[in-house]
Amino acid sequence: MTAVPAPASSPDAGATWHYGDPLGEQRAALTDAVFIDRSHRGVITLTGPDRLTWLNNMSSQHIADLAEGATVENLSLDAHGRVEDHWIQTELGGVSHLDTEPWRAEPLLAYLKRMVFWAQVVPDAADDAVLSLLGPGLSDKKVLDALGIDALPEDIAAPLPQGFVRRMPTHADGPAVALDLVVPRDQLPAWRNRLETAGVRPAGVWAYEAHRVAGLRPRLGVDTDDRTIPHEVGWIGTAVHLDKGCYRGQETVARVHNLGKPPRMMVLTHLDGSVSRPVTGAALLTGGRAVGRLGTVVDHVDLGPVALALVKRGLAADTPLLVTGEDGDVAVTIDPDTVPAPGGVGAGRAAVDRLRGVPR
Repeated sequence: MTAVPAPASSPDAGATWHYGDPLGEQRAALTDAVFIDRSHRGVITLTGPDRLTWLNNMSSQHIADLAEGATVENLSLDAHGRVEDHWIQTELGGVSHLDTEPWRAEPLLAYLKRMVFWAQVVPDAADDAVLSLLGPGLSDKKVLDALGIDALPEDIAAPLPQGFVRRMPTHADGPAVALDLVVPRDQLPAWRNRLETAGVRPAGVWAYEAHRVAGLRPRLGVDTDDRTIPHEVGWIGTAVHLDKGCYRGQETVARVHNLGKPPRMMVLTHLDGSVSRPVTGAALLTGGRAVGRLGTVVDHVDLGPVALALVKRGLAADTPLLVTGEDGDVAVTIDPDTVPAPGGVGAGRAAVDRLRGVPR
C-alpha cells in the first residue's frame, strides 16, 4: 500500500490522507477494524499535586476530582466566552494527559506555563503519539491480545506498560467502536506492526475525518472560528460543565444558557458533487447574503460530499444555499435531521419575562 499524504492546505498536512482506497478504508471502519495514525496531534502532560484543581480554575470542564482513568473534553475560553483551545484529557497514574490540534500544542503549553504561578504543577510537552482505532472488529480476541487488554475499555482508560488505551465517542450510523491508543512516539512502528498482524487495517485521516463529520463532532480551528462560543458547536455538556464557575469566559456561558440563544448553530450539509469541493472557511450564501461558513469538507462513503457548517440560528433547513468553489458555485443543502431542536426558554429569560409581564 502506498501512503498518500494529506494536501498541504489540510489541517492534517504531514499525515497520511489515505492508502489508495479512501472509501474502502471508511467502509472497513464500519464493518471490520482500522487504525489511523494521528501522531501529528500534540500531547501535553501535567504533573504535580495541584494539577487538577489548578486546571479546574482555568477551564470549562469540572475536573477538580477527575477519577483515575477518566477521559473528558475540555476548553479554554477567552474573557468573552469564545473558544481558544479544545483538548481531550485523560487522568492516569498521577499524570493528566492532554492532546490537542497540532497547531495549538505549543500555544496551549505556553499558556499553561504562564499560569503556573505558585501552584505545584508542571506542564510539559510529551513525546507521545495518538493512534485512533475504529470498527466492530476491535472487540475480536486477537485485537484485544495485540492491545494487551482483556476487554474493551468503557468509561475508564486501560493502562498499558507504556501509554494507555481509551474509549472514544461514536454515533448511531458510525463505527461501532472507537478507541485512542496513546503511546510513546518511538514505539509507533512496533504498534503499527502489532495491529496489522492482528488484522487491523491501516487507514488515512480521511477516514477519521469523514466519520467525525458524520457524527457532528467539531474540530477546533476548522469547524470553529475566532467568534465561536461553545453553545454553537455542541460543546455544552460534553466539554463545558454548567454547574461550575469561576473560570475565564464563564459569564458568557451562563448568560447564553440562561438568557438567550447562541447566534449560530452547527449543522451537517450536503454538497453538489458535480464540481470541485469548496474550501474550509468559505462563506455560505443565500440570495447573495452570507449566512454562515463551511467547516470540514470531506467525501463520505455513504453520504457523499458533506461538510460541517456554522450557520445563523433559526435558518430554515430548506433554505437554498450556495458556496463558491474553484470551478464555480456549489449548491449546499442543510441536513434537516441535524438542525438543533428549538430549546425551551432559559431559566433566566423566563424570570425576566415574568417581571416584564410577557405572556407565555
